[in-house]
Amino acid sequence: MSGHDHHEHSDIALRVEAVESLLTEKGLIDPATVDEIIRYYEQDIGPLGGAKVVARAWTDPVYKARLLSDPDAAIAEMGLAGPEASHLVVVENLPNVHNVVVCTLCSCYPWAVLGLPPSWYKSPAYRSRIVREPRKLLGEMGLHLTEDVEIRVWDSSAEVRYLVLPERPDGTESMTTEELAGLVTRDAMIGTARVQSAKAP
Repeated sequence: MSGHDHHEHSDIALRVEAVESLLTEKGLIDPATVDEIIRYYEQDIGPLGGAKVVARAWTDPVYKARLLSDPDAAIAEMGLAGPEASHLVVVENLPNVHNVVVCTLCSCYPWAVLGLPPSWYKSPAYRSRIVREPRKLLGEMGLHLTEDVEIRVWDSSAEVRYLVLPERPDGTESMTTEELAGLVTRDAMIGTARVQSAKAP
């Protein structure tokens, strides 16, 4: 992303900090409560919840079929619920098809499945460039796709949100569902990364 975007994000962070400080001074919020809410979204809600969904789909063909045909019900089976976990469409990556998700109008995102959205997901640069030049932008983000791979860009909205079912990496046949879930990243479920066979040290 450009230096302008970085400056814009820094400016927003400073404003948020100033508002939080003011509300704390007036006794309207408790910083510990804010920290707990953030921790809850980062650790308890996601992206581990989504990772468990992906890992189960990789190891259970019947569940995978349900996930692709009736995502809301399949995801609810995993204990994930709420408005952001409904109206989901799951799109599957294949050797010759790669899916990536964006919300061009704002930042619609399946919070209940993936936790807090990354800051870049909400940035104007990502929202415009992933539609205009997806292969180039994904390359800049570290995901290099060959020309024979079709890239499909899915635009989330208030009515429908998307979850990418990444390809299971080679060499993971002996891994448990829990171990597989540990490999799945939020970015892979957005489509800006692939799942690696082992986490980097």
